[in-house]
Amino acid sequence: MLSAAPRGLRLALGLTSAAVAATLVAGCSSSGTTSAAPAASGPVHLTYWAWAPGLDQVAAIWNKSHPTIQVTVEKQASGDDLLTKVITASKAGSAPDLVQAEYQALPTLVSNSVLADISAQDGSASSKFAPGIWQQVTLGTNAVYAIPQDSGPLMFYYRTDLFTKYGLTVPTTWDQFKADAEKLRGEDSSKYLTTFSANDAGLFAGLAQQAGAQWWTTTGSSWKVSLDDAATQKVASFWGGLVKEGAIDNQPMYTPAWSKALDDGTQLAWVSAVWAPGVLSSSAPSGKGKWAMAPLPQWTAGQNVTGSWGGSSTAVTADSKNKAAAAQFALWLNTDPQAVAALVKDSYVYPAATDAQTGGALATAPDYFGNQPDFYTQAAKIAATTEPAAWGPNVNTAYSAFKDAFGKAAQNRSDFLAALSSVQQTTLADMKTQGFTVSG
Repeated sequence: MLSAAPRGLRLALGLTSAAVAATLVAGCSSSGTTSAAPAASGPVHLTYWAWAPGLDQVAAIWNKSHPTIQVTVEKQASGDDLLTKVITASKAGSAPDLVQAEYQALPTLVSNSVLADISAQDGSASSKFAPGIWQQVTLGTNAVYAIPQDSGPLMFYYRTDLFTKYGLTVPTTWDQFKADAEKLRGEDSSKYLTTFSANDAGLFAGLAQQAGAQWWTTTGSSWKVSLDDAATQKVASFWGGLVKEGAIDNQPMYTPAWSKALDDGTQLAWVSAVWAPGVLSSSAPSGKGKWAMAPLPQWTAGQNVTGSWGGSSTAVTADSKNKAAAAQFALWLNTDPQAVAALVKDSYVYPAATDAQTGGALATAPDYFGNQPDFYTQAAKIAATTEPAAWGPNVNTAYSAFKDAFGKAAQNRSDFLAALSSVQQTTLADMKTQGFTVSG
């Protein structure tokens, strides 16, 4: 979303070709494909469960031009609430035709036989999205379980006036980021470059994604859980070291104190996603025209990759009696120029479709970033460099464990690697409890 903080567990996913086989280890049958019985005479009526605002207005455009396929949007809660509700409905055989699904939730939905494989209907849709984004909705070499809707590529936001005041460089590497943080603290102990927020597992996961982390992968019918892989250990050590030495703050984001720190210049920068302007406009109103956006710092000079914090897709359920029609709507919603323009205008999303990321509704920079007129042009270039990530069926457990273990480590300024090991063990144990064949 362009105007809101990330909801719950919004993160990109990508699974290896054996992912479908791995779900069978837990006793789940594969989801149905889009072959379905012929629809009854008269218009086809589809139900779409979603949380994004204004989707009913976008669906109205479709309904006006497609009288034989009518879509009703039913507003739902987001995150785990919707995930639980749709799984429960599916077990009762009463899931809606379509559901707005966060990327990281797709493996859970597939392992519970909730979603249909729409690969027969996706046409040339893959060419309309960056490879790293398209991989988020695919399982195996052929299966497609959703059409990407919005994305949240990570970027670096900073106060231009204060960077100039303190002689800071816009960091192009994480080493430079660390140097900026230390230089600032040395010159003014009342200032911090940024904070580490243990409440936001999604941000940490996106940073690990940028570093090349592969948290859930499969070999044959076995899952491997590697939340403490070398890439993630590198990220944890980096941020833990900054917190331990006091080079950055250790307080959570999205609190009144955090907003005040952004607004009064106590914190000079924020690692966030493309939807950050909406948050800054409400949390730091006095900074309008003073912030700028740049690509995320890189682990190796000259690299050009980013991670994700946020994003969702449109999926067709196995319960739908009109899967082909539902897939047709999902494609239209997320690739048709008129539909995507309406999504930007009415639902405030940053579209996943690459053609929609510049021009049209995104031709003008966010009002808060009027000083950076090429904001969305630069954002589109960054979005195209999104790295794939690997996610499994118990992301919610991992995120909860992260918040607990890293919350304690951040407040105590203690070892982040120990906290990461705790998250790994908790997640691995939960997979075993669920009946998956796992290693880690």
